[in-house]
Amino acid sequence: MLSCGNVGKTYPTERGDVDAVKGIDLEVPRGQFAAIVGRSGSGKSSLMAMIGGLSRPTRGAVRVEDTDIWALPDDRLAQFRNREIGFVFQFASLLPTLRIIDNVALPVLLGRPRETKAAYRTAAELLGQLGLSEYVDAYPSEISSGEQRRAVIARALINAPSLLLADEPTSDLDEPTEIEIMDQLRELNRDRGMTLIMVTHNLRLAEQSDRVLHIANGSLVS
Repeated sequence: MLSCGNVGKTYPTERGDVDAVKGIDLEVPRGQFAAIVGRSGSGKSSLMAMIGGLSRPTRGAVRVEDTDIWALPDDRLAQFRNREIGFVFQFASLLPTLRIIDNVALPVLLGRPRETKAAYRTAAELLGQLGLSEYVDAYPSEISSGEQRRAVIARALINAPSLLLADEPTSDLDEPTEIEIMDQLRELNRDRGMTLIMVTHNLRLAEQSDRVLHIANGSLVS
């Protein structure tokens, strides 16, 4: 489902090049829940950005569903990323001037504007499944942090992606809300067979996955 071959990322600095990710090889089969664990600055978020088509590798290849994503032209990469990869970022990242339902429908509207009615119908269904039916017309500032995170999960699912990437999805949440969000991510992985990759520094959360990968100084160590 996901294959990384000798993937590396080098950043130029005034003091010379810095290798944030050093030639990582990684295979994640379809339907697996994998957690990538590492300290701040270990390279885990840089790796996730390359997997997600957000940051071009300095070297190596990333294949998602047999597509070499970094060999695609920019416009086709954007389309592929929009349709095949869902993102749950560290912070809620909802647009404050849009209603919750607008935020959730947005990925469809950007890629297929003629499907507006279907997008809003699916957005409402997803919000209902995540317990947010009463907030479809609310704005992000009017709901809690945990509710915002559930709205982000709904937005990540709107195009039924084959791969869901979660980068520190519970880092700013209290413990009860953290448990709730993790339960929902595990349910998506289990019930929908969705491949899930989560970056975290929290070993307790990582142990809930099928597989834990440790990264240090830009390299996988297990």
